Formats: sequence, C-alpha cells, structure tokens
Amino acid sequence: MKYQIACAALALLSSAPAFAQEEPAGPITVSGSVGLVSDYRFRGVSQSDKGMAVQGGVTVSHESGLYAGTWGSNLGGWGRFGGSNMELDLFAGYAASLGEATTLDVGLTWYMYPSGADTTDFAEPYAKLSHEFGPGKVLLGVAYAPKQKALGTVCSDSACTVFDPGAKGDNLYIWGDVSGAIPNTPLTLKAHLGYSDGNPGLGPRGTSIAPTGKYLDWMIGADAAISGTPLTVGVAYVDTDISKADRAHLVGAFEVLENSKGLGKSISSGQVVFSLTAAF
Repeated sequence: MKYQIACAALALLSSAPAFAQEEPAGPITVSGSVGLVSDYRFRGVSQSDKGMAVQGGVTVSHESGLYAGTWGSNLGGWGRFGGSNMELDLFAGYAASLGEATTLDVGLTWYMYPSGADTTDFAEPYAKLSHEFGPGKVLLGVAYAPKQKALGTVCSDSACTVFDPGAKGDNLYIWGDVSGAIPNTPLTLKAHLGYSDGNPGLGPRGTSIAPTGKYLDWMIGADAAISGTPLTVGVAYVDTDISKADRAHLVGAFEVLENSKGLGKSISSGQVVFSLTAAF
C-alpha cells in the first residue's frame, strides 16, 4: 500500500525559474491509493458477495522505518460482520532493511466493522520478509491473530446471546507472493498462495477470516500502469480449495442467491477480478 507519485512536483519544477532549488525530501512521507474492484476477495473468499467494492487507504511513513495508516472497503453485508457494511483497518509497523534488497516488516492490523454488533473487531500481528531481484520481488508472510471473541466458535443453535457469547478463537495465515515487471512494457505479473487455519464455522458474528477452518487460496494475475497517469488496471483469477462439504458452513451468510429458486454460487469458488487503482 505504499505508493509515491511525483507528477505534481515534476510539473512545478519544469515551470520554475532556473535558480530554483529542489527542496530536500522530508523525514515523513504520506502516500495512498483509491480504487474500484469487481469483487473484494480476502484470502480467497469474497467479502462483497461477488459485488463491486470501493476501496482506499492512506499510509504515513517515517524515514526510520516506522509507519501507520488506515484502509477501508465496503462489504456485502448479508448478516456477516455483525451487520456492518464497511471494513475499516488500522495498521502500524516497522520496516527494517536487512541488506540492499531485503526488508523485514513487522506490525499489527486492527480490523474494525463500524456500526456492526459488539465483538466483531479483532487484532492480527504480522511479519513479512521480502527480497527484490532486478524487476522481480518475492515476499513471505505470516499473520497470527491470538484468541479473540470475534474469531470464536459458533454458539449453540447458531446464535449468540449475552448468556452464550461463544468461545474465543485464533487464526493463522501463511502466504507467499511473487511479482515481476516485464521489461520495456507497462505490465507486471503477480501470483499468490496462502494457507489459512482458523474457525471451522463462521464465528459468533460472521467475522472469521478463515471461515471454513483449514484451506488454501491462490491468485494469478497482471497489472498494467497507464502511462502519464497514476492509474493502474488489473485482472486476476482468485480461487480456493474449499470443498463442497466445507461450503455448507457458508450457506446463508456466505452464499449469493442468484435467482428466485434460491440457487446460489459459492463466494469461495474461482472468480476473475478486475481492478482500477489510482495512487497518490
């Protein structure tokens, strides 16, 4: 989510007097992006009921490696996330250079669902190790959310009350990303593979980030930068290995009803996702 766009600065410099001096970069950088996606997929599972989502975020970084920011997206609702229609993430961390091309990034994300029921928010620490080689980059990451109410097991009779709030649960996610720019083109190829181990159900508020327990998710796609603009268009194929039996956990809250007969298509199955993003 870190982007740096200098178009405005270059325009000012080109029209400035010859004696003007470029101001040195300060210790703090503010960057961000706003975008539109055809489907908000999080760890392989649609969070927008296979509908479009508007997303955006801002990051404030210090030259020491410290950073903090926020990111948000609309959701599909349908009783998940405690009834909230929005996800708002707060994050902070520290990125340290381990060499000329290797970076270690550790931090914490706080997932919030505004206007939802109680016990929906949860925290997830993470660590990421990345290495750049020429036009390519490899990243390995692990995120572990310790036991919290929002990730707990489903309550009795599939309903939670103040007398039966449900047990606490945790969640482990391990993933790897690889990307590479194609020389002399605006294209960047990308791929992702992740493993989730968490709640075998949906959690007391439908907020489990591993909604069927253990499964794999993957993605393969490409991005194209539009020359002369801060815009990037992307296309990706996203899928999981969640079985038909495990998808029974997703019926109702995690199923899209596509016709009056109630025949739905699982939002954990394969899908092509399109995106348009502007960085600043």
